[in-house]
Amino acid sequence: MSIGYRKLEPKDLDGLELSNRAFALDVLIGLSEQPKRMSSKYFYDDEGSRLFQQIMNLPEYYLTNCEYEIFQTHGSEIARQMGDEPFNLVELGAGDGKKTAVLLEAFMKNGLKFDYVPIDISEGAMKELVDSMQQKFPKMSMNGLVAEYFEALKWISRFSDRKNLVLFLGSNLGNFPKTDARVFLRSLWNCLNGGDSVMIGFDLKKDIEKMLRAYDDTAGVTAAFNLNLLTRINRELGANFNRDKFRFYSTYNVFSGAIESYLVSLEAQTVSIEAIGQSFSFKAWEPIHTEYSYKYLETDILELAGKTGYAIARQYYDSEKSFVDSVWRVMKQ
Repeated sequence: MSIGYRKLEPKDLDGLELSNRAFALDVLIGLSEQPKRMSSKYFYDDEGSRLFQQIMNLPEYYLTNCEYEIFQTHGSEIARQMGDEPFNLVELGAGDGKKTAVLLEAFMKNGLKFDYVPIDISEGAMKELVDSMQQKFPKMSMNGLVAEYFEALKWISRFSDRKNLVLFLGSNLGNFPKTDARVFLRSLWNCLNGGDSVMIGFDLKKDIEKMLRAYDDTAGVTAAFNLNLLTRINRELGANFNRDKFRFYSTYNVFSGAIESYLVSLEAQTVSIEAIGQSFSFKAWEPIHTEYSYKYLETDILELAGKTGYAIARQYYDSEKSFVDSVWRVMKQ
């Protein structure tokens, strides 16, 4: 057994159809629109990943405890569903792996033969995950990949003929608007084979105040997580954002069912971005949209699976039915 990771380089990806766009291009497009926006996928540089790990441990952020409970309660049952054949346990955006460790322990106790393949865009987060897993599970086979999700999945499919169970935990899918979520799930479907499975975390609709507290904590970690995006643009694209001239704000849209997050300009200002060769003007109190976190009804989940090429195999809930980890089978002829 071995535990390590690999950073996929361009030479590893020759011949693959890649669709990722450059950070600079996304910033240019987003800040040129009205209203202005930035993609939440750029939250996760090394500092952003560290801050998100802090968020997951906050008392207000109930989602983490819900998923812990699901894995502690149902881990052995999930393991029994996997059968005896070796498989790849692929995790998209593994983070610090604390929740996943509960599931890994159940899989190992049940004697499953699997290769754990976490995928993360942050090399710093991957190094920490490898170190942590090496201490907890020294006999486990782990081969992490530092890459974009679909790049890594295509690479896996090229070099492995095992079945896959893909984990997309937390409320990561909720960061996509509903149309984009369907595109993401269909793109995932295209990377997988018939008979593969995915386990997706869905935060269910519930008390609005409880949801709001989870996305605007009293310690200000979520605010720092959002503001770090400006720091990243300054560092990587030569911008001159002043973080002190923006504030974080979040709200719940009862029509769309999403927590919406923003960075709001506190005054009229102009920001230049060297890598783009442009400046962007902000009015006082003008927002930049940074993130959606959509909440789901069970009927939404059933409809989403059917429209993107999957069949729901199992649903695992926490005791309060605040959250569900939904296991879908990839349906192909």
